[in-house]
Amino acid sequence: MNTCVAGFEVLCNEHNGTGAKKLQREAEFNRFFAEVEKRALRIAEISIRDREDALDLVQEAMIKLVRNYSDKPSEEWTPLFYRILQNNIRDWQRRRAVRARVMVWFGKDKDDDDFDPIAAAPDPVGRTPEEELQSDEAMQTLERAISNLPARQKEAFILRTFEGLDVAATSVAMGCSKGSVKTHYSRAVHKLRENLGEHW
Repeated sequence: MNTCVAGFEVLCNEHNGTGAKKLQREAEFNRFFAEVEKRALRIAEISIRDREDALDLVQEAMIKLVRNYSDKPSEEWTPLFYRILQNNIRDWQRRRAVRARVMVWFGKDKDDDDFDPIAAAPDPVGRTPEEELQSDEAMQTLERAISNLPARQKEAFILRTFEGLDVAATSVAMGCSKGSVKTHYSRAVHKLRENLGEHW
């Protein structure tokens, strides 16, 4: 297995340094990545249970390390790299949770303030490429529809559905009454279902 950063020379050229110094730095990064890549991939695989996405997260962490921390001493790379990787994993998990939450939300028959979309969400791991593509397209369609909502409806919908806040927490975040939150959210739900019925 070799996950070392593709296009490393392009990344190095973004930073100052030429000749022998640049070649030395490139060699140091390649040695570092060769040492950590297997452990990093295993950590990512255990965390997200999807080898291809895990590989993408590891490669992304490598690229971010080179782009953002190439000026740091090599002894600082290990903690920096694993912090970047863990952030990538958390971001991936959050995106999956939001996607699952929204997919389940659209399957609801009624507006239920006690409905827990995370608890009811299907396991997103193990989807086929076709299912992933359909899911990506559906999310893009949803994002466009959300962007067209009136501001307060949009805010209520995002806080309730994407952030998972309950009515009380949303009320505090929006600076309005619980009744207003319910009204804005309900109107957003009905408008989105009306506009997206053919897509969901």
